[in-house]
Amino acid sequence: MKYAFAKRVRHLQSSVVRDILKIVNQGNVISFAGGLPDDGLFPTEAIKDAFTSAFEKGNKAFQYGETEGYRPLREVILERMGHKGIQGYDADNVLLTTGSQQAIDLLARVMISPGDVLLTEEPTYLAALQVFQSYEAQIIPVQCDENGMIMDDLKEKIKQYHPKMLYVVPTFSNPSGRVWSLERRKELIRIVKKQNVLVFEDDPYGDIQFTNESYTPIAALDNGSHVLYTSTFSKTAVPALRTGWIVGPYQIIRMMAQAKQANDLHSNSLAHQALYELCRNFDLDGHIKKISSVYGERKDIMVYHLQKAQREGLIKFVEPKGGMFLWLELQEQVNAEALLPRAVEKGMAYVPGAPFYAEAPKLNTLRLNFTHATDNQIKIGMDILIRMLEEVDVERTQLKSL
Repeated sequence: MKYAFAKRVRHLQSSVVRDILKIVNQGNVISFAGGLPDDGLFPTEAIKDAFTSAFEKGNKAFQYGETEGYRPLREVILERMGHKGIQGYDADNVLLTTGSQQAIDLLARVMISPGDVLLTEEPTYLAALQVFQSYEAQIIPVQCDENGMIMDDLKEKIKQYHPKMLYVVPTFSNPSGRVWSLERRKELIRIVKKQNVLVFEDDPYGDIQFTNESYTPIAALDNGSHVLYTSTFSKTAVPALRTGWIVGPYQIIRMMAQAKQANDLHSNSLAHQALYELCRNFDLDGHIKKISSVYGERKDIMVYHLQKAQREGLIKFVEPKGGMFLWLELQEQVNAEALLPRAVEKGMAYVPGAPFYAEAPKLNTLRLNFTHATDNQIKIGMDILIRMLEEVDVERTQLKSL
């Protein structure tokens, strides 16, 4: 039978990362593709205790809950965000979501009409691009350097396109790992307030820090009018609880809650109650410091083994100060996507960089995750990658000489 799908499905695309994981799971391949936390570091016993405490509340713990989510957890989230300088909100400004991915989808659903312009960093989170494309947004990239969006280009793009919203990941971004400077963050706020443009700040990785530097969220520089902020427990507690949140102006949060009612009524309220108990009775900040230390060591190992290829001019990269990813730029004529099957055949996998671009992709880029592999797997995987890039370099040199 030929099925008459809705016209909007033509904008749906399969996740490149998920497709790669299917390939990786078929064989003995070391994967640096998915943005997976290390399951060996999950606070399993503390989560068991948290669920036990939730169960002790009786059958009421298993009942339907508010669309906005378990209110005591929303209040805990406000308290935690307050430590980052995000203040002036109450629980009615917070919506709990099924991961921060749902927050991206719900905000796009209530704010984006077909043809609306949305500005993003270049490159940016590929799953966010998928969501915005599915709602038929016109996505315009803004030039970036290692300090964030280039403000002159941002002002020019706002003047030219009159965007409805900006989507940014300013702290340890996915995929580049870049951190915006405080000056860029402040300038962004000045620009959007003057031009009356919304900012959607995605911050899933901001707590995973490898230095003692502190980073002010863009939302902390706002007065509650122009910035929406989303984050998640997936990277700091466990992904399976599927709990994220978004905070922002009440009118927008309320509209998103109505959209969520039509979507799934509410997220997992039992998980919300367990997370509340976890936050109250477990040293979550201490746990975050622990995983940050381990991930930082793994990043160091990856960087150490890649320095040889960097010295040989095979790659360029900026060492990240936090987060979960290392972003590589290969030699200009090397296509990372075309090389992936060869890499998988040799026993390692990565994510090609092309899907992270809204417009003209840089085919010579790729993303590596360093949080899920062991120290030895990182060493082996980087050796495979470097040998392959050396082979490609020899092959290109031979072709030039013909």
